[in-house]
Amino acid sequence: MTVTLIWILVVLVAVGLYLSWTAGRLDRLHARIDAARAALDAQLLRRASVAQELATSGVLDPAASIVLYEAAHAARQAEEEQREVAESELSQALRAVFAEAQQVEAVREAPGGDAAARELTEAVRRVPMARRFHNDAVGAARRLREHRKVRWFRLAGHAPFPMAFEMDDEPPTALADRAPQQS
Repeated sequence: MTVTLIWILVVLVAVGLYLSWTAGRLDRLHARIDAARAALDAQLLRRASVAQELATSGVLDPAASIVLYEAAHAARQAEEEQREVAESELSQALRAVFAEAQQVEAVREAPGGDAAARELTEAVRRVPMARRFHNDAVGAARRLREHRKVRWFRLAGHAPFPMAFEMDDEPPTALADRAPQQS
């Protein structure tokens, strides 16, 4: 009888340790999602700020400036529910304004334009990477949360179900084809 109780106790401790390890892993994934979301938000804000700054600099033609400024302003001011749409619209505006390499060259030729074009190129390239890191972390957490043991034992606690950030982040070809030049 004593041996049976010891084995039951050992199994219960092992199951408890396994569940504790799984809950810790899920907690780390949620922390990773929070960090990735903060990085994504920073990159989106940087991209919108650079686009807005470029739109008000006077190096673009007036129509392109208005389109770019309005899209960047909308992206910066968007509520959380509308953020993906606003950021997608900024991507579309960037593609419309910088559809041809001549526009990028015109920006580079203006005083201070080379630095602005380089900064925009870097910002446009970092957004898809930050979004990919965020969505990878969300995918890993979702897969773990779908396991029965996580649902049955409520190992996720009260954490909200992680949501991917879906947006159009395709960079303009005129900016994507350029490697950032070092000064």
